Amino acid sequence: MSTSPGLFGSLQATAASLLAIGQTRLALLANELETQKLQALRLLMLAVALLFTAGLGIVLLVVLAALAAWEQRLWVVGGCAAVLLGAAWLLYRALMQALQSPEPAFSATLAELQEDIRQLKAAGGSHAATPD
Repeated sequence: MSTSPGLFGSLQATAASLLAIGQTRLALLANELETQKLQALRLLMLAVALLFTAGLGIVLLVVLAALAAWEQRLWVVGGCAAVLLGAAWLLYRALMQALQSPEPAFSATLAELQEDIRQLKAAGGSHAATPD
């Protein structure tokens, strides 16, 4: 009966190790979530500030150009509108390209989980390939 407490102790140690691994990975995931949230908020605030200041600057520039060339004000405003619409089209294309190839989120957590799986399989004697 001396093998029973040893087996039970081994199972307890394995369970404790698995729980510790899970806790570490959850902490890493929570950290990455917080980092992603802060980065998204920062980018959103910068984008809003940029849009506001650029929009106001463009309006004032068009007004200034129309006032400077009063006789050709329709051509000035029309030309500015054409340039701005062209810039908007280029920005739209850049946005669509950025949305089609986003960076993978939680790559550190996924890499650590894949390493855990590899180590568990190696410890268990399994030589199967890890899933991608």
